[in-house]
Amino acid sequence: MSITVEEKQRLMKEFATKEGDTGSPEVQVAILTSRIATLTEHFKSHKKDNHSRRGLLMMVAQRRKLLDYTKAKDEERYKSLIARLGIRR
Repeated sequence: MSITVEEKQRLMKEFATKEGDTGSPEVQVAILTSRIATLTEHFKSHKKDNHSRRGLLMMVAQRRKLLDYTKAKDEERYKSLIARLGIRR
């Protein structure tokens, strides 16, 4: 249900704001989005897995907080991030 180390490294390289960046909101949101997508697929075949569903809801809330923070700090970064990740319609 979790993402692989290679996938995490790829996301860090793609969304990093500078070399060696692992903790910026962009990287964190990208990793959470990947984990949320993985769990969403998991629930298609495991509908009654409520323990994991709680974790999913916590991840969605964390991502929401990070996106709100990014929007408050720099709206252009926020807009480019949600466009790159394809979150929001």
